[in-house]
Amino acid sequence: MAGHIINGNSGTIPRVGDEEEGVGQLVLDLQEKGTNFVLLKKTPQILELQTILKDRTTNHSDFVFNADRLMRLVIEEGLNHLPFTEHTVTTPTGFRYEGIQFNRGNCGVSLCRSGEAMEVSLRQCCRCIRIGKILIGDEQKVLYARLLPDINSRRVLLLYPTIGSGTTVCKAIEVLKEARVPDENIYLVALFISPTGLKNITRKYPYITVVASDITSLYPNHFSTSYFGAV
Repeated sequence: MAGHIINGNSGTIPRVGDEEEGVGQLVLDLQEKGTNFVLLKKTPQILELQTILKDRTTNHSDFVFNADRLMRLVIEEGLNHLPFTEHTVTTPTGFRYEGIQFNRGNCGVSLCRSGEAMEVSLRQCCRCIRIGKILIGDEQKVLYARLLPDINSRRVLLLYPTIGSGTTVCKAIEVLKEARVPDENIYLVALFISPTGLKNITRKYPYITVVASDITSLYPNHFSTSYFGAV
């Protein structure tokens, strides 16, 4: 799969992520390296959702509602990059329609705890998809991993909404690779990813696909508390 980056063409709309130092060069480096990095188009809708999630005054109900909307959008974009085949059907009026059908063999893996928030959005898009879980504790110790027995033959959507240093994600990818999942079958889906995290992850695993709505260090690192509520 050829490396590509999808950037928003948003006219006079401010590109919040691009204001950070080094982000533009990082995007160019990824293009040259051939990394499959997909950035959602910066539409007014996307920017408003990002603004609400970054606002410390957003209440729990509004945070969950808008997080769910943004998670659905990034997951839909992630699904766009899965392989498919041509498929012809007959319409109710008897005409043949030449469309497509996504290949079978996809699954999700949520990186607990915040990654579990993305499971509902994934199931809204793929009703019967099977989802595993990975829990990583202090000092990057794997506390729990429930993966499908045949995961090595599947394409994996790794779910984690906010990525800082990328250390936890790299450990999760290591777990997937230990289960013999090829790099090119791993699709990391996130809402926000920091420049440092993106660099660290793609340097170590340049052949995975990364899908995000924003490259920014101003990500809501309180995501789990704001989404699930205080323990």
